[in-house]
Formats: sequence, structure tokens, C-alpha cells
Amino acid sequence: MFERKIPLFSLFGFKVGIDITWFILAVLVAWSLATGLFPAYFEGFSKAVYWWMGIAGAIGLFFSIVFHEFCHSLVARKFGLQMKGITLFLFGGVAEMSEEPASAAAEFWMASAGPASSVLLAVILFVIHAIAGPVLAEPVKAVIIYLAWLNIILAVFNLIPAFPLDGGRILRSILWKIKGNLRWATKISSRLGSAFGIFLIVLGVISFIGGNFIGGLWYGLIGLFIRGASQSSYQQMLVSSALKGEPVRRFMKTDVVTVPPDISVAELVQDYFYKHHYKMFPVSQNDLLAGCVTTKQVKDLPREQWTNHSVADIAQSCTKNNTVGPDTDSLKALSLMNRTGNSRLMVVNNNGRLEGIISLKDMLKFLSLKLDLESDEQFPVGTPVNQQT
Repeated sequence: MFERKIPLFSLFGFKVGIDITWFILAVLVAWSLATGLFPAYFEGFSKAVYWWMGIAGAIGLFFSIVFHEFCHSLVARKFGLQMKGITLFLFGGVAEMSEEPASAAAEFWMASAGPASSVLLAVILFVIHAIAGPVLAEPVKAVIIYLAWLNIILAVFNLIPAFPLDGGRILRSILWKIKGNLRWATKISSRLGSAFGIFLIVLGVISFIGGNFIGGLWYGLIGLFIRGASQSSYQQMLVSSALKGEPVRRFMKTDVVTVPPDISVAELVQDYFYKHHYKMFPVSQNDLLAGCVTTKQVKDLPREQWTNHSVADIAQSCTKNNTVGPDTDSLKALSLMNRTGNSRLMVVNNNGRLEGIISLKDMLKFLSLKLDLESDEQFPVGTPVNQQT
């Protein structure tokens, strides 16, 4: 997630960045404010002033979202959660966590911090408008009152009990506390989130047909995002609850097919890739791991040179991106696969010897079997979830 993030600054140890999709939101917000909202509610200004007001409103939205997510992050840190940072993107902002709260109370207070912070910021802006109003220019007062109401709307929208919105997380924490089952609570709140997403999509279609093209488009996009996020959140929770704590050695295959470094690339393709149907093979000589070779390295070499080059010429060295230890948590291995695109990882012990291969296919087979055999009640209260929110 957020592979195109642009880092901005760090505050209180939290790194703030912007996904490039945020610029789309910023332009749309500035344009809609300068050409629509401000001229409609605050008359008598020039076109240039309206555009400056629109830009100020977009900057104020940026600050409001960052403040909202910072409060999430500060409360999460208080409960011992590791935060990766804060990222702004097309649909707002997200505080990225490496794992879910370990208790319903932590979930409740962390989720509540966001809407509470937005209300607090709105109150501060209303007070500034009331006290400094007589000495402020009319365009400045207009932007302040807009941002105050914007934060009220942000708080109210986030309190909708649709996971993964803050309200959905509050609901999940309450259900979690009542029944003591995180998986069941996530299932219920995720279904509500998916239903709310469908509602927004339908509302968007109706608005679009009724002539509100921009509003209809936004309703539809936000609905698609919430529905997708709610479904993926539950799926990630299932994966995490099933795999966390399982060591890599439980999934690895020890009967590994290795490739000698001195054979030609043409022999590699015919005798290994076409025969065993894997996309990666360890390269081994005298029982020592020398690296690995993948279909990517082969494709990067012109076909007419396959007979003139050996495996050693194109082999990739062993790195943290293609190797794991036998006692590595399977969730970390899965995260590594997701980040690097490698569906097979070499399992190497502390002495650098190859012990086996772990594949995404084998992990998914285990996951499917475990979820089929174990019911909701067999997942304990404190099962953490490795998810970005």
C-alpha cells in the first residue's frame, strides 16, 4: 500500500507522507471551493480571491486530516502499538499500524481519538472566528468557518459504524468486549462497512442520473473504497489470526530442487523451469547456498545468449529479500512476499545452509484448511491483526 508515497516531515517520531493520489484530491477540493462553495455562500469577492480561498481551504483540509491521524497515532502509541507513519491519499488520511490493538479498550480509545480531535479542532476554529472575527478580513473568516464545519462533518462521517471508519472500529471494540471474540466482531462490523459502501455507490448512481455529476462520482468512489477496505480488512484479519505465531519451518519443503552454477542458462530452462514449473530455484554448490535464479534473470538475457552463459552469470545473491530463517514468523514471510513479489523464499539457517523452501501456495493451502476446520469461537480475544488502517 502507498508505494508512490512522497515523504514530507516527521513530528513526534511519526513520518508524514503524501501518496500522489492526494494531489488529485487537493486540486478537486481547491477547484470546487473556488468555483462553487465560496462564491455561493460568500459573495462579492474577485475570482482571484476565491482561488486563494480555495487553496487555503485545501491546505486547511490537509492540516485537519493530519491532526486527526496524529491523535489516532498518539493514543495508539500510549497503548504500545507500533505506528509506521501517516499517509494522505485520495480518500483522506491513514495512520499505518504494524498490528491491531491487543484489547477492546485500546481499540475503543484509539478509534475515538480521531473524531474527538476533529470536534476539538472545530471548536477552536469557531472560537477564533468569534473572538478575532472583527479584525479579520472577510475571506479569512470565510475560510475559518468553512474549516470549522468541515471538521464537524469529518467527525460525524467517521462516526458512522461502518468498518474501517472510526465508528466501525468503535463498534468492533464494543462487540469484541461483549463477546470476547475479535474475529466475530470484525465480521459484523466489516459487513456493515460493506453495506454502507454499497449504499454510497447507489447514492452516487442516483446523484449522477439526477445531474450531480461531480457529487455522484465522489459518492461512488468513496463507496467503492469503503466496501473494498471493509472486505479486505476482514480477509487480512483471517490471514493474521490463522498464521500468526506459526514458524516458517512448518510450511517449508525440505526436498528442495537446487541448480548447479556451472550449467548453461539453456539447460536451466529445459531441465528445471520447464520440468519443475517453479519460477525460482536455489543455486547450490558443494552443499553451500550460492544464491538463486529466477525467470526474471533469464528473461533479461537475450535468448540467443542462453547457451553462452552459465547460471553463475545471472544468479542473484542471497539477500533479506529472498531468504528467511526457519523460525521466522510466517506473517513476516508473507509480508516479505507481498513487498518483493517473490512467491518462493529460501529458508536458511544461521550457518548459511539451505534448509528448505517456503512458497505462497503452501501457506495458502494451510490457511484454507485451518479456516475450514476452526470456527469463530476458536480464535482468542487477543489475536493481533497485521493491517494498515
